[in-house]
Amino acid sequence: MTAPLVVVSGPSGVGKSTVVAEALAQDPGIWLSVSATTRAPRPGEQDGREYFFVSPERFDELVATDGLLEWAEYAGNRYGTPRAAVEERREAEVPVLLEIEVQGARQIREAVPGALLVFLAPPSWEVLEDRLTGRGTESPESVERRLQAAREELAAAGEFDTVLVNADVRECAQALIALVADAHRNS
Repeated sequence: MTAPLVVVSGPSGVGKSTVVAEALAQDPGIWLSVSATTRAPRPGEQDGREYFFVSPERFDELVATDGLLEWAEYAGNRYGTPRAAVEERREAEVPVLLEIEVQGARQIREAVPGALLVFLAPPSWEVLEDRLTGRGTESPESVERRLQAAREELAAAGEFDTVLVNADVRECAQALIALVADAHRNS
């Protein structure tokens, strides 16, 4: 018997990281997998905390050795979930959260039967657009790529087991915790 694998996905700017951080603060019994990425760190990000920042060559090595549970290219960078740590936690009966992009969630659907896929949606397109343009951490071209990707990702919501609307971070986190607890009871 293994603990559940719960995937949180949704468009860039929807607040995935904020909701997941709030859920972890409320329930420290849930473990969040740290993804590997080829993108450069943003100001304040630390290797091993937000992401494992790796070279494209190291990422290729992880792909070639089946070291990633899933991986995807997004906005010109690659992101992936290191396999070993996820499997260790699940075997130790620790519920695992993955905060990943829609492409990766689709791979998890195929690779991990029984995984629970949760789509995080914005209260409106305007709210999402404001969040993406208000970051101030990316070029206008990058923001436009993310907006285009967000349109496509919002259309994928129906592929997920459940949709949570992030209108209030605390409430959304509590709903996520309840889904994890229910999945754990039924695993």
